[in-house]
Amino acid sequence: MSAAVITVTLNPALDKTVTLEELQVGALNRVRASRVDPGGKGINVAKVLGNFQVSVTATGFVGGYSGRQLLEGLDELGVQHAFIQVDEETRTNLKIVDVSTSITTEINERGSLIKETNMLEFMEQMESMLEGAEVLVLGGSIPPGIPPGIYRTLTDMASHKNVKTILDADGEALAEGLQGKPYAIKPNIHELEQLVNRKLESMEAIVQACRGLLQEGIQLVVVSMGADGAIFASADEVLKTSPFSIKPKSTVGAGDSMVASMASSIIAGHDLERLARAATAAGSITASKEGTEVCSKNEVNESMSLVGIDHVDCLDE
Repeated sequence: MSAAVITVTLNPALDKTVTLEELQVGALNRVRASRVDPGGKGINVAKVLGNFQVSVTATGFVGGYSGRQLLEGLDELGVQHAFIQVDEETRTNLKIVDVSTSITTEINERGSLIKETNMLEFMEQMESMLEGAEVLVLGGSIPPGIPPGIYRTLTDMASHKNVKTILDADGEALAEGLQGKPYAIKPNIHELEQLVNRKLESMEAIVQACRGLLQEGIQLVVVSMGADGAIFASADEVLKTSPFSIKPKSTVGAGDSMVASMASSIIAGHDLERLARAATAAGSITASKEGTEVCSKNEVNESMSLVGIDHVDCLDE
Protein backbone atom coordinates (compact mmCIF):
# COMPACT_ATOMS: atom_id res chain seq x y z
CA MET A 1 0.00 0.00 0.00
CA SER A 2 3.08 2.23 -0.13
CA ALA A 3 2.45 5.50 -1.99
CA ALA A 4 4.36 8.72 -2.61
CA VAL A 5 1.45 10.81 -1.30
CA ILE A 6 -0.96 10.07 1.54
CA THR A 7 -4.10 12.22 1.65
CA VAL A 8 -6.15 12.39 4.82
CA THR A 9 -9.85 13.31 4.73
CA LEU A 10 -11.15 12.93 8.26
CA ASN A 11 -14.63 14.17 7.33
CA PRO A 12 -15.34 12.99 3.75
CA ALA A 13 -18.70 13.26 2.05
CA LEU A 14 -20.76 12.19 -0.88
CA ASP A 15 -20.94 15.38 -2.91
CA LYS A 16 -24.26 15.85 -4.69
CA THR A 17 -23.89 18.59 -7.29
CA VAL A 18 -27.04 20.03 -8.85
CA THR A 19 -26.96 22.50 -11.74
CA LEU A 20 -29.72 25.11 -12.09
CA GLU A 21 -30.35 27.65 -14.83
CA GLU A 22 -30.81 30.25 -12.08
CA LEU A 23 -31.13 29.78 -8.32
CA GLN A 24 -34.44 31.21 -7.10
CA VAL A 25 -34.28 31.52 -3.30
CA GLY A 26 -37.59 30.69 -1.66
CA ALA A 27 -39.11 29.36 -4.88
CA LEU A 28 -39.33 26.11 -6.84
CA ASN A 29 -36.10 25.26 -8.67
CA ARG A 30 -35.88 22.64 -11.39
CA VAL A 31 -32.58 20.77 -11.71
CA ARG A 32 -30.93 20.81 -15.13
CA ALA A 33 -28.35 18.17 -14.23
CA SER A 34 -27.13 16.34 -11.15
CA ARG A 35 -24.32 13.99 -10.17
CA VAL A 36 -22.93 12.32 -7.04
CA ASP A 37 -19.18 12.02 -6.41
CA PRO A 38 -16.79 11.09 -3.60
CA GLY A 39 -15.97 14.38 -1.89
CA GLY A 40 -13.60 15.99 0.57
CA LYS A 41 -10.36 17.90 0.18
CA GLY A 42 -8.01 14.93 0.46
CA ILE A 43 -10.17 12.84 -1.85
CA ASN A 44 -10.19 15.59 -4.47
CA VAL A 45 -6.40 15.87 -4.17
CA ALA A 46 -6.08 12.11 -4.68
CA LYS A 47 -8.29 12.27 -7.79
CA VAL A 48 -6.03 14.91 -9.35
CA LEU A 49 -2.81 13.09 -8.39
CA GLY A 50 -4.22 9.97 -10.02
CA ASN A 51 -4.62 12.01 -13.22
CA PHE A 52 -1.00 13.13 -12.77
CA GLN A 53 0.19 9.50 -12.50
CA VAL A 54 1.50 10.13 -8.96
CA SER A 55 1.07 7.17 -6.60
CA VAL A 56 -1.38 8.17 -3.89
CA THR A 57 -3.49 6.57 -1.16
CA ALA A 58 -6.52 8.32 0.32
CA THR A 59 -7.51 7.61 3.90
CA GLY A 60 -9.86 8.84 6.64
CA PHE A 61 -13.19 7.55 7.97
CA VAL A 62 -16.31 6.27 6.17
CA GLY A 63 -19.48 4.58 7.34
CA GLY A 64 -22.89 3.29 6.33
CA TYR A 65 -24.49 3.12 2.90
CA SER A 66 -23.16 6.50 1.79
CA GLY A 67 -19.67 5.42 2.88
CA ARG A 68 -19.93 2.34 0.68
CA GLN A 69 -21.06 4.55 -2.20
CA LEU A 70 -18.05 6.78 -1.64
CA LEU A 71 -15.61 3.86 -1.74
CA GLU A 72 -17.28 2.45 -4.85
CA GLY A 73 -16.83 5.86 -6.48
CA LEU A 74 -13.13 5.84 -5.62
CA ASP A 75 -12.80 2.32 -7.07
CA GLU A 76 -14.41 3.52 -10.31
CA LEU A 77 -11.90 6.38 -10.44
CA GLY A 78 -8.99 4.04 -9.75
CA VAL A 79 -8.05 5.85 -6.52
CA GLN A 80 -6.26 3.62 -4.01
CA HIS A 81 -7.80 4.00 -0.55
CA ALA A 82 -7.51 2.76 3.03
CA PHE A 83 -10.43 4.27 4.95
CA ILE A 84 -11.33 3.21 8.48
CA GLN A 85 -14.92 1.93 8.79
CA VAL A 86 -17.09 3.62 11.45
CA ASP A 87 -20.64 2.95 12.67
CA GLU A 88 -22.29 6.21 11.64
CA GLU A 89 -23.28 7.29 8.15
CA THR A 90 -20.87 9.32 6.01
CA ARG A 91 -22.32 12.77 5.42
CA THR A 92 -23.78 14.09 2.17
CA ASN A 93 -22.95 17.62 1.02
CA LEU A 94 -25.03 19.57 -1.49
CA LYS A 95 -23.45 21.88 -4.06
CA ILE A 96 -25.77 24.11 -6.09
CA VAL A 97 -24.32 25.51 -9.32
CA ASP A 98 -26.15 28.59 -10.64
CA VAL A 99 -25.42 28.76 -14.39
CA SER A 100 -26.65 32.35 -14.72
CA THR A 101 -24.07 33.71 -12.26
CA SER A 102 -21.44 30.91 -12.29
CA ILE A 103 -21.74 30.89 -8.49
CA THR A 104 -21.63 27.64 -6.50
CA THR A 105 -23.51 27.48 -3.18
CA GLU A 106 -22.39 24.72 -0.79
CA ILE A 107 -24.48 23.20 2.01
CA ASN A 108 -22.36 20.87 4.15
CA GLU A 109 -23.45 18.49 6.88
CA ARG A 110 -21.44 18.38 10.10
CA GLY A 111 -20.18 14.80 9.86
CA SER A 112 -20.25 11.54 11.82
CA LEU A 113 -19.09 10.99 15.39
CA ILE A 114 -15.71 9.23 15.44
CA LYS A 115 -15.13 6.90 18.39
CA GLU A 116 -11.83 6.59 20.25
CA THR A 117 -11.41 2.99 19.01
CA ASN A 118 -11.71 4.26 15.43
CA MET A 119 -9.07 6.91 16.12
CA LEU A 120 -6.64 4.38 17.58
CA GLU A 121 -7.04 2.16 14.53
CA PHE A 122 -6.49 5.15 12.23
CA MET A 123 -3.34 6.31 14.04
CA GLU A 124 -1.84 2.82 13.97
CA GLN A 125 -2.53 2.64 10.25
CA MET A 126 -0.95 6.07 9.65
CA GLU A 127 2.27 4.96 11.34
CA SER A 128 2.74 2.26 8.71
CA MET A 129 1.34 4.22 5.73
CA LEU A 130 3.81 7.07 6.22
CA GLU A 131 6.76 4.70 5.82
CA GLY A 132 8.21 5.43 2.40
CA ALA A 133 5.83 8.31 1.66
CA GLU A 134 7.13 11.70 0.51
CA VAL A 135 4.17 14.03 1.08
CA LEU A 136 1.23 13.97 3.50
CA VAL A 137 -1.81 16.09 2.57
CA LEU A 138 -4.15 17.06 5.41
CA GLY A 139 -7.36 18.74 4.33
CA GLY A 140 -10.79 19.82 5.44
CA SER A 141 -12.89 19.93 8.57
CA ILE A 142 -12.54 17.74 11.66
CA PRO A 143 -15.61 15.61 12.54
CA PRO A 144 -17.08 15.28 16.04
CA GLY A 145 -15.08 13.05 18.38
CA ILE A 146 -11.64 13.94 17.00
CA PRO A 147 -9.52 16.41 19.02
CA PRO A 148 -8.83 19.75 17.30
CA GLY A 149 -5.08 19.14 17.55
CA ILE A 150 -5.18 16.09 15.25
CA TYR A 151 -3.47 17.90 12.36
CA ARG A 152 -0.60 18.89 14.61
CA THR A 153 -0.27 15.29 15.79
CA LEU A 154 -0.24 13.95 12.22
CA THR A 155 2.24 16.62 11.08
CA ASP A 156 4.58 15.69 13.94
CA MET A 157 4.25 12.02 13.01
CA ALA A 158 5.11 12.78 9.38
CA SER A 159 8.07 14.99 10.33
CA HIS A 160 9.60 12.17 12.36
CA LYS A 161 9.50 10.05 9.19
CA ASN A 162 10.90 12.86 6.97
CA VAL A 163 7.55 13.27 5.18
CA LYS A 164 6.58 16.80 4.11
CA THR A 165 3.09 17.89 5.12
CA ILE A 166 0.76 20.18 3.16
CA LEU A 167 -2.04 21.52 5.36
CA ASP A 168 -5.23 22.89 3.78
CA ALA A 169 -7.75 23.69 6.49
CA ASP A 170 -9.41 26.67 8.12
CA GLY A 171 -10.38 28.03 11.53
CA GLU A 172 -9.24 26.13 14.59
CA ALA A 173 -8.07 23.15 12.52
CA LEU A 174 -5.61 25.40 10.66
CA ALA A 175 -4.50 27.31 13.76
CA GLU A 176 -3.86 24.10 15.71
CA GLY A 177 -2.20 22.40 12.75
CA LEU A 178 0.29 25.24 12.36
CA GLN A 179 1.76 24.30 15.74
CA GLY A 180 3.21 21.20 14.06
CA LYS A 181 5.05 23.38 11.52
CA PRO A 182 3.84 21.74 8.29
CA TYR A 183 6.04 22.16 5.22
CA ALA A 184 3.34 24.07 3.30
CA ILE A 185 -0.10 25.57 3.85
CA LYS A 186 -2.69 26.77 1.33
CA PRO A 187 -5.29 29.06 2.87
CA ASN A 188 -7.53 31.16 0.65
CA ILE A 189 -7.48 34.88 1.36
CA HIS A 190 -10.50 34.70 3.68
CA GLU A 191 -8.97 31.83 5.69
CA LEU A 192 -5.70 33.78 6.00
CA GLU A 193 -7.58 36.85 7.25
CA GLN A 194 -9.38 34.68 9.79
CA LEU A 195 -6.06 33.18 10.90
CA VAL A 196 -4.30 36.54 11.45
CA ASN A 197 -7.53 38.16 12.72
CA ARG A 198 -7.44 41.20 10.44
CA LYS A 199 -8.43 42.32 6.95
CA LEU A 200 -5.66 42.10 4.37
CA GLU A 201 -6.50 44.82 1.88
CA SER A 202 -3.16 45.28 0.11
CA MET A 203 -0.41 43.14 -1.38
CA GLU A 204 1.94 44.38 1.33
CA ALA A 205 -0.45 43.25 4.06
CA ILE A 206 -0.84 39.79 2.52
CA VAL A 207 2.91 39.36 2.16
CA GLN A 208 3.49 40.53 5.73
CA ALA A 209 1.06 37.88 6.94
CA CYS A 210 2.87 35.25 4.85
CA ARG A 211 6.21 36.37 6.26
CA GLY A 212 4.92 35.93 9.79
CA LEU A 213 3.98 32.33 8.98
CA LEU A 214 7.35 31.67 7.35
CA GLN A 215 9.06 32.94 10.49
CA GLU A 216 7.09 30.37 12.48
CA GLY A 217 8.73 27.55 10.53
CA ILE A 218 6.44 27.04 7.51
CA GLN A 219 8.52 26.58 4.34
CA LEU A 220 5.88 27.51 1.74
CA VAL A 221 2.76 29.65 2.08
CA VAL A 222 0.30 29.68 -0.82
CA VAL A 223 -2.65 32.08 -0.63
CA SER A 224 -5.33 31.46 -3.25
CA MET A 225 -7.41 34.46 -4.30
CA GLY A 226 -9.72 33.07 -6.98
CA ALA A 227 -9.77 35.16 -10.15
CA ASP A 228 -7.10 37.42 -8.64
CA GLY A 229 -4.56 34.59 -8.74
CA ALA A 230 -2.40 33.48 -5.83
CA ILE A 231 0.59 34.40 -3.70
CA PHE A 232 3.45 31.88 -3.35
CA ALA A 233 5.84 32.79 -0.54
CA SER A 234 9.04 31.04 0.54
CA ALA A 235 11.99 32.24 2.60
CA ASP A 236 13.80 33.33 -0.57
CA GLU A 237 11.12 34.86 -2.80
CA VAL A 238 7.49 35.83 -3.18
CA LEU A 239 5.58 35.36 -6.43
CA LYS A 240 2.16 36.63 -7.47
CA THR A 241 0.46 34.60 -10.20
CA SER A 242 -2.28 35.80 -12.54
CA PRO A 243 -4.52 33.09 -14.01
CA PHE A 244 -5.44 32.90 -17.68
CA SER A 245 -9.00 33.71 -18.71
CA ILE A 246 -11.57 30.93 -18.27
CA LYS A 247 -15.33 30.59 -18.21
CA PRO A 248 -15.89 29.39 -14.63
CA LYS A 249 -18.34 26.51 -14.34
CA SER A 250 -17.72 25.13 -10.84
CA THR A 251 -15.24 26.11 -8.14
CA VAL A 252 -15.53 22.68 -6.51
CA GLY A 253 -12.06 21.13 -6.29
CA ALA A 254 -10.15 24.13 -7.69
CA GLY A 255 -8.19 24.71 -4.48
CA ASP A 256 -7.66 20.96 -4.06
CA SER A 257 -6.24 20.82 -7.59
CA MET A 258 -3.73 23.49 -6.55
CA VAL A 259 -2.74 21.39 -3.54
CA ALA A 260 -2.34 18.27 -5.69
CA SER A 261 -0.14 20.16 -8.12
CA MET A 262 1.93 21.51 -5.21
CA ALA A 263 2.47 17.95 -3.93
CA SER A 264 3.49 16.77 -7.40
CA SER A 265 5.95 19.67 -7.76
CA ILE A 266 7.44 19.09 -4.30
CA ILE A 267 8.09 15.44 -5.15
CA ALA A 268 9.65 16.44 -8.48
CA GLY A 269 11.86 19.07 -6.83
CA HIS A 270 10.56 21.95 -8.97
CA ASP A 271 11.57 25.54 -8.19
CA LEU A 272 9.02 28.01 -6.84
CA GLU A 273 8.16 29.55 -10.20
CA ARG A 274 7.37 26.24 -11.85
CA LEU A 275 5.40 25.11 -8.79
CA ALA A 276 3.44 28.39 -8.87
CA ARG A 277 2.67 28.19 -12.59
CA ALA A 278 1.52 24.58 -12.38
CA ALA A 279 -0.61 25.08 -9.26
CA THR A 280 -2.32 28.17 -10.69
CA ALA A 281 -2.98 26.40 -13.99
CA ALA A 282 -4.39 23.37 -12.17
CA GLY A 283 -6.83 25.46 -10.14
CA SER A 284 -7.97 27.45 -13.17
CA ILE A 285 -8.54 24.40 -15.36
CA THR A 286 -10.58 22.62 -12.69
CA ALA A 287 -12.70 25.77 -12.16
CA SER A 288 -13.52 25.70 -15.88
CA LYS A 289 -14.99 22.19 -15.66
CA GLU A 290 -18.49 20.99 -14.81
CA GLY A 291 -19.37 19.69 -11.35
CA THR A 292 -16.52 17.87 -9.63
CA GLU A 293 -14.42 17.16 -12.71
CA VAL A 294 -10.72 17.93 -12.26
CA CYS A 295 -7.72 18.84 -14.39
CA SER A 296 -5.37 16.44 -16.18
CA LYS A 297 -1.57 16.59 -16.29
CA ASN A 298 -1.56 17.35 -20.02
CA GLU A 299 -3.96 20.25 -19.54
CA VAL A 300 -1.75 21.72 -16.82
CA ASN A 301 1.45 21.32 -18.84
CA GLU A 302 -0.13 22.96 -21.88
CA SER A 303 -1.43 25.92 -19.85
CA MET A 304 1.49 26.73 -17.55
CA SER A 305 3.01 29.27 -19.97
CA LEU A 306 -0.28 31.22 -19.93
CA VAL A 307 0.03 31.94 -16.20
CA GLY A 308 1.33 35.42 -15.41
CA ILE A 309 4.15 35.71 -12.88
CA ASP A 310 5.20 38.80 -10.92
CA HIS A 311 8.07 38.88 -8.44
CA VAL A 312 6.96 40.70 -5.30
CA ASP A 313 9.64 42.81 -3.63
CA CYS A 314 7.96 43.52 -0.31
CA LEU A 315 9.21 40.47 1.59
CA ASP A 316 12.23 42.30 2.99
CA GLU A 317 11.94 45.64 4.68
